[in-house]
Parts: sequence; C-alpha cells; structure tokens
Amino acid sequence: MNKLVQFVKESYAELRKVVWPGRDDVVSSVKVVIISTVIIAAALGLVDMLLLVGIRAIF
Repeated sequence: MNKLVQFVKESYAELRKVVWPGRDDVVSSVKVVIISTVIIAAALGLVDMLLLVGIRAIF
C-alpha cells in the first residue's frame, strides 16, 4: 500500500512540473492537424482515382 501512495504522490509532483499549452497554442495545433488531414485525404483520393482510371484502361 505504501508503494501505491508513493506512486500517487510522485505522479502528482510530476504533473505540477508540466507546462500546459495555452489556448492559442492548442487552437493553432488543431488548425494544423485539420489542414494536414484534408490535404492528405485529397492527395490519397487523387491517387485512388488515378489508379482506378489506369486499371479500367488496362482491363
């Protein structure tokens, strides 16, 4: 039981050292993720379409 209490205390102490991002940082990161996701989805969609056209042309 002592190890569990010690673990909780140490975890709490480590969490107090964390520098949490501000709202602006989080919003900026979310924008980057959404834009990256849309760009990658569009690129994969284009590749899929080109492969489909190529396969239909062969067969």
